[in-house]
Amino acid sequence: MKKIIVFSLMISVCVLAHGQTIDKGKVVIDSIYSKNLENKFGENPKRSVSVYLPPNYGKSDKKYPVIYFLHGFLTDDKLLTQMQGILDYAIVENKIDPFIMVMSDQKTTYDGSFYSNSGVFGNWEDFTVFDVVNHVDKNYRTLAKKESRGITGHSMGGYGALKIAMKYPEVFGTVYAISPGALAIVREYGPNSNTFKELSEINTLEGLSKTYFGKVMMAFGRSWSPNSNKPPFYCDLPFEYDNEQLKVNQEVLKKWHKNMPLYMVPDYIDNLKKLKAIKLDWGRNAGERFTIQCKMFSQQLENVGVAHFSEEYIGTHVSDIYTKEGRIPQQVLPFFDVYLEF
Repeated sequence: MKKIIVFSLMISVCVLAHGQTIDKGKVVIDSIYSKNLENKFGENPKRSVSVYLPPNYGKSDKKYPVIYFLHGFLTDDKLLTQMQGILDYAIVENKIDPFIMVMSDQKTTYDGSFYSNSGVFGNWEDFTVFDVVNHVDKNYRTLAKKESRGITGHSMGGYGALKIAMKYPEVFGTVYAISPGALAIVREYGPNSNTFKELSEINTLEGLSKTYFGKVMMAFGRSWSPNSNKPPFYCDLPFEYDNEQLKVNQEVLKKWHKNMPLYMVPDYIDNLKKLKAIKLDWGRNAGERFTIQCKMFSQQLENVGVAHFSEEYIGTHVSDIYTKEGRIPQQVLPFFDVYLEF
C-alpha cells in the first residue's frame, strides 16, 4: 500500500512539473539598413536590432503585443540578450502574458543617438518610430496597432520613450520611462555647473573623453543642434564661457528646449492625453539631476491635467533594474500587462 501511495505521489509530482515546464524565449539578432540614418559623418546606417520572442513562439500562429525597449547612453542592443532571463521569468511567473520585445542599436560614435532627428548625424527618431516598427510588424507575428505597442527604456532610453510617445501616440499607446534623463536643463546640464566651463577649455575629442558630462553635452549638441561646419565637435552649445564670462546662445537653447520633454509638454498636451497610460520612475539616490527633473516633469504633467503615474523608489540610477527582483520584471512588465491589448 505504501509503495502504491509513493508511486502515485511520484506521478503527481512529475505531472505537475511537466505542467509547469515551458520553453525558454529566444533573442533573434536582426538588422535594418535605414535611409533615415544615411550621413557623412561615419554613423553606420545599418543597425543591429535584437528581438526577444516569447516561449512557444514557434509552436503557434499567435500574434503578440510588442514592447519597444530603448537602451541607455554607452550601451547597445546586446543588452536585450542579457535581459532574456528576466523576460522569461516574468512570463513564467505570470507577471505578464507572452510578448515580443525589440531593442535597436543606437550607440553612435558619440555614444548615444538620444533617439533624435539630428539631420547631420542621422534621423534616429524616424528610424525608431518608422523603420524599426515597420520592419518588426512585417517580419514577426505582432498585433500591429497602437493599443498593442508599448515603449519603454532606461536613462537615455527613458528620455527617448517619453519624447517619442509624446510625439507619436498613433504609433505607441503606452509608455513607461525608467529613470529618464535629459528631461530639463538642471544641475550638470546647466550653465552654472562645471560642465560647460570644462567644455570651454576642451578643443579635442581626446580631451572630451576625460569628462563624462562633457561627452553627454556633446551628444546633446550632435542630436539637437548639430553644425557640420564646426569641427571637432560639429555642434553648437547653448552655454559657453569666455574668460569666465557666461555666454548664452538663445537660438541653440531654443533648439534644446524643443527636444527636452519638460519644455515640450505645452505643445503636446493633446497627444499626451491620447496615450492610454504614462508612467515614470526614478531612484531616490540617483543624484539630484535625475530626481529634480523627474519631479519637475511629473509636476508639469499634473499642472496641465495629464493623468499619469510617477514613483520614487529606494535605489540609485542603475540599482535593481535588470534583476528578477528589480524594476523591469516587478513593475515595468506588469504595467504593460495591464495597459497593452494582448
